[in-house]
Amino acid sequence: MKDSGFLQKFWWWTKRIFLTLFIAQFVYIILLKWVDPPVTLTQFWSWVTGHGLRRDYVDRDEISPNAKLAVIASEDQLFVDHNGFDWKSIQKAMKYNEKKPGRIRGGSTISQQVAKNVFLWQGRGYVRKGLEAYFTFMIEKIWGKKRIMEVYLNVIEMGDGVFGIEKAANVYFNKSAAQLSQAEAALIAACLPSPKRYKVKPASSFMIGRQKKIMQQMNFLRADPDIQAIIFPDNIKAVKAKK
Repeated sequence: MKDSGFLQKFWWWTKRIFLTLFIAQFVYIILLKWVDPPVTLTQFWSWVTGHGLRRDYVDRDEISPNAKLAVIASEDQLFVDHNGFDWKSIQKAMKYNEKKPGRIRGGSTISQQVAKNVFLWQGRGYVRKGLEAYFTFMIEKIWGKKRIMEVYLNVIEMGDGVFGIEKAANVYFNKSAAQLSQAEAALIAACLPSPKRYKVKPASSFMIGRQKKIMQQMNFLRADPDIQAIIFPDNIKAVKAKK
């Protein structure tokens, strides 16, 4: 009887804790649609391990369209079309990793990267991947593409201890994110696969090559009306609509 009573209490508290955590994370997701995320686990780990933590959050209207277009061209060219997951890229990455297990290739979209960097930790375990899929689905439904892009450009690491496009623009080019040129934005985006390894300044020949490829893709994608709806500030679009 005692064992039965203990199990009932244990199950009751387990359900209560689970429900509380579920409601809390749901409220947190909704809150972050308007509020900037606090320190992420990735940022905290960078600070703890001595790499530093330099960041400045800015609104999406304070970010150059070049910066938004550069990360789309570099990281996720189907960003405006998918629902958070690029299944073809994921399948290609899985096949590549099966053939070359020593070289891990990712197939993450910008949405998945935001889910990982804002809510989770770095890693490749099945539990983290499952949680990443859940948070990716939720932010796609609750935040929308514009907010996802805004958060991405504010929290992603863009150099050793450098987080977000505003701080990257300050550090590398002594200007704000709103003033970034196409070439500057493309060079910053070129470091994203491995920001601690690929240096924006001084830029190696490898980085210059990546920059040129990204700029070519930016020129190709810029005219897409769906992409324009994401990259241009709302105030600029309002002016265009009046004209």
